[in-house]
Amino acid sequence: SRLRTHDKCLERDAARETTPTRFPSGTAAMESISERLSQLENLYFPRSLQPSATSPSLRKSLLLDLIRRDLPVFLERYGPQLTYGELKEFDKFTSDYEVNWHLNHLRSVISPTSEEVRARSTMIKNRRRAYMDKLVCGGEYFSEDSMREREPYLHHEYVGQFQDLSGRRMARPGERWSDTLMRRVDERILVEKIRGEQERLGVAERDWVGNEREQQEEQEEEEEEDDDDDDDDDDNDELQEAKEEMGDEENGEPNGTLKRSQIRSSWVNRCKVELDWLAEVLLNNQDASENPQPSTARPNEGANLSAEELEDRMEQFIHIMQQKFLSGEDHQHLDYSKIDEDETLDDHWMREANHDAEEKYFADV
Repeated sequence: SRLRTHDKCLERDAARETTPTRFPSGTAAMESISERLSQLENLYFPRSLQPSATSPSLRKSLLLDLIRRDLPVFLERYGPQLTYGELKEFDKFTSDYEVNWHLNHLRSVISPTSEEVRARSTMIKNRRRAYMDKLVCGGEYFSEDSMREREPYLHHEYVGQFQDLSGRRMARPGERWSDTLMRRVDERILVEKIRGEQERLGVAERDWVGNEREQQEEQEEEEEEDDDDDDDDDDNDELQEAKEEMGDEENGEPNGTLKRSQIRSSWVNRCKVELDWLAEVLLNNQDASENPQPSTARPNEGANLSAEELEDRMEQFIHIMQQKFLSGEDHQHLDYSKIDEDETLDDHWMREANHDAEEKYFADV
């Protein structure tokens, strides 16, 4: 049917070329419509006519000429800019099939009937679902990282609170160090968004995301301070012993010179050990991203979820994100007007219908 309609359009175009239809453009109504349209900013004109459309008067002349030469093209190109009252001025030309079709279509958009509203709603839902299928196949828009970036708190409630956040700060295989740093910055921003939402909802501060890591770091710092205090005490004891030995040397001990060199040597060796230990710590911190070790962070609440339970929660999260897309809640990330008006998406459902019909046919045979 679509092929036959296309052939009829070609026949009409050929007929128009041989015997062009002339539409009167000199009436007051057409003058008024052209005058108003010519004042609009960024009014579309084909590239070949743009040099001749630099002023309102020139644009008005081009519009009137198009009305006279090809009214269907005028309605197709500028009809969405017309008011319901202005469309009535073209009713006298409804004997032309294309003019009549464009007028009916424009009126259905401006003031649709209840049946047209239902039909358009169904069409939009089908087109969005077809576009969503493309996004799912693409693998990027509905990936976990992308969905978490769009809805960080929702992801945390369904999945994130059962995952180890420290793993997201580690470098990934083949990733450059600059990319790792940028991802860590993005991760910090997402965590702050989650914490902000938790604060808004009245969640206790001890339960905010990331607090378990901060508490662990504080505990580790306290343990390190205790170790440092013990080391200081040991150093003081050794220093006291060294002073006593030096005192013995000054009192005329025969081996005083030998003891002094031994003490100096022991202190140098101890400094070397301390420097080697510090270098090893710094090296481990630098290479931690390249050789991630198992996390020692305190397990998140509910970390005992089985793999099946975690997968089920992920499926629930994906389902919610897909429903948000279909209902138009992703308008900050997508231009729904382009999706809703994309007629090529209708082919998706035609293929689906043909596939279903084929399956039914072979099932009945």
